[in-house]
Amino acid sequence: MKAAKAILLALTLVLACARAQAPRPSRPPPADAQLVTFRAADGAELRGYFFLPAGRGPGPFPAVLWNHGSERFPGWQPELAAFYTANGFAFFIPHRRGQGQSSAAGPYIVDQQPSKLAVFATGASAGRKIIALHEEANHDVEAALAWLKARPDIDPGRIVMSGVSFGGIQTLLAAEKGLGVRAFAAFAPGAMSWRWVTGLDARLEAAVQHAQAPVLIVQAQNDYNLAPSQTLGPLLEKTGQGRAVVFPAFGTTEQEGHGGFACRAAGTAVWGATVLAFFSGAVGQ
Repeated sequence: MKAAKAILLALTLVLACARAQAPRPSRPPPADAQLVTFRAADGAELRGYFFLPAGRGPGPFPAVLWNHGSERFPGWQPELAAFYTANGFAFFIPHRRGQGQSSAAGPYIVDQQPSKLAVFATGASAGRKIIALHEEANHDVEAALAWLKARPDIDPGRIVMSGVSFGGIQTLLAAEKGLGVRAFAAFAPGAMSWRWVTGLDARLEAAVQHAQAPVLIVQAQNDYNLAPSQTLGPLLEKTGQGRAVVFPAFGTTEQEGHGGFACRAAGTAVWGATVLAFFSGAVGQ
């Protein structure tokens, strides 16, 4: 009984962290952040922020499509945008339905997930529902990619994809499909959900085993769970499609080692050279 209570308490704490809401951005986006609109396959109107490299002519440019995490208000990730545009890449952060600028397009994915008690009590059933929500959200990623490819200032043959946490999951699901993307870098894919969402590990294992382009898994040592790197990295090495890289601890908390590491300028100073070399090699940059 004590063990069951301890497990339930731990589960409650972890899922509470997963559902913690990032505040609505208090500052306006920078002048180079273009708020753009694109259509999902079902006709829903979605939005996101798009950045072009400054002072490099009209293009066409290689591009990074960034998949945000579970936060309700993903914002525009100016530090990531600054890093990639300074290195010659356009940067696009589409907001999936129910989040940020696409909030009106549908329900928020975290609100659709089973309750903490249901996850604990039903296991596989709750896991299947959560995985299905991620699969559905991936259709919005496909729509964002189609919009990006159609832009005259983007080279459709030199697009790469990245993302963190929920967005890392989206990145690996897209890697399985290929979609004409040249390379995929997934930061902490499912690190907060790995222990608790039954079947998520198997689903992501299948995704990397069938990846259609090179994949890099990236984490900091103090992320919530290093199982994504420890499990998926060897599978990628076996297929010859990629690897996992675990960097030293970033900051002092698990959250800093999770989202902060992936999105802050101080994080790009750590992983930037590795990821940039990976992407640049894929697009011939």
